[in-house]
Amino acid sequence: MPGKRRRQHSHRPKKHSLSRSTRAELQFPVSRVDRLLREDREDRYFQRLSWSTPVFLAGVMEYLTANILDLAGKEAYNHRKTLITPEHVQTVMDSNHLSHIFEDDTNPQVDGMPRFRK
Repeated sequence: MPGKRRRQHSHRPKKHSLSRSTRAELQFPVSRVDRLLREDREDRYFQRLSWSTPVFLAGVMEYLTANILDLAGKEAYNHRKTLITPEHVQTVMDSNHLSHIFEDDTNPQVDGMPRFRK
């Protein structure tokens, strides 16, 4: 019949697509981290990101989260609880060296630092 084409069947098995998180063996979503990094912003640094940047950042975030949850689980165990509550996480964050990561001060002003002119 004119107009209809028969599709050639390949004997190769179809490859299923794997997400970047699966390929990197991560639980955190690499594509979402990539999308959030590349959102249209004023600074335009997203143009300089490597393909591996979101994979690395998702891996770091997963590592930090796993450590915090591990310590919070130990804290819950010490209090004879079977569930981790926000109070356990807060206790871990207050008593751990990781708390400085989540501070609000993003631009510390240090005396003696030279100031550059525009």
